[in-house]
Amino acid sequence: MSFEPYQLDVIWLVISGLFILSLLIQLFYYLFFFIRMALFRCHDDLTSSGEPVSVVICARNEADNLEKNLPVIMEQDYGDYEVIVVNDSSEDNTEEVLDRFKKRYKNLKSTIIRKDKKFRHGKKLAVTIGLKAASHNWVLLTDADCRPASPLWISLMQRHFVSPTEVILGYGGYERCSGLLDKFVRLDTLFIAMQYFSFALAGYPYMGVGRNLAYRRSLFFSIKGFASHLKLESGDDDLFINEVAKRENTAVEFSHLAHTCSVSPADWSAWLRQKRRHLTTGFHYRWSTRFLLGPEIFSRLLFYATFLLLILNKILIPYVIGIYLIRLAINTVILNKVMNRLNEKNLLVFSPIFDLIIILLNIFCAASNLISQKRSRWR
Repeated sequence: MSFEPYQLDVIWLVISGLFILSLLIQLFYYLFFFIRMALFRCHDDLTSSGEPVSVVICARNEADNLEKNLPVIMEQDYGDYEVIVVNDSSEDNTEEVLDRFKKRYKNLKSTIIRKDKKFRHGKKLAVTIGLKAASHNWVLLTDADCRPASPLWISLMQRHFVSPTEVILGYGGYERCSGLLDKFVRLDTLFIAMQYFSFALAGYPYMGVGRNLAYRRSLFFSIKGFASHLKLESGDDDLFINEVAKRENTAVEFSHLAHTCSVSPADWSAWLRQKRRHLTTGFHYRWSTRFLLGPEIFSRLLFYATFLLLILNKILIPYVIGIYLIRLAINTVILNKVMNRLNEKNLLVFSPIFDLIIILLNIFCAASNLISQKRSRWR
């Protein structure tokens, strides 16, 4: 198929326009939203609220992780708190580990969900049972494979437990190790955190992560817990926060000492399964959240697609590369600040590659989810 010269000019003009438009949208997100986290000043003058806290942990076959991480949680530098571990149908020696620890720590409690072949359940039931067992109104949630970064974890999270705050978003990262998978997992975690922290700082909180999340127990039961999305396996953290978090009732805490740290997925397939599971919840966010998040993802994809097309035009190459470098410089400066905020090291050099590849991986995971849904319907 051949084009007349004037037709080619129109095509290049349209592609160039889309390229500039996608750039402007990207710069809007970085200079209006993401820069908030880069420039945010932690309020170190905040003092302890003194509120009693219930730490809730759901565990299924997590004996080894509990053996390693539970002592760090039980030995927090905080006065009035309890730890509730929900043994969710474990088939390993989780119960023996908990019984042994309960003899050492008086503020450790546990409850168990017995396995029932006739009844299939997910984490949401375990979280609900844990919250029902909690003695205090403020609950702090984490996972059995998570380890607090310091003995001040509870203290730093609970210093926001003042009215009208009802939700505190924390950061749950992954242990640093070697290999490309490690870099991609941590970059993905960092970028997601940059989004939900920055949006919260701008007054649009939309999600949190169950590895490090606090909220009022009364808030949970006031909306009947996970009732609105009970049929979905995932969403015990992000869909719940998407439903209850508001500008006036949400605070953030991403001090280094308030982080939790998990073991990275074992391999690429494990990480992709995790990504696929998380992506199933995005379609159920409130429409305003989808409206805010959608243009960032779409504009990034459009930016790279038009960039690759425009570099085929020898006349435009210097301008296109110049624009790309401007975006790269702004992104790099802000990302570097955010990485320092979240204590994530040795990632900056990989961020330009990740910026494109993560979009392709998300498209792949979303397509895989759709195919799986269609197959299940056909059956």
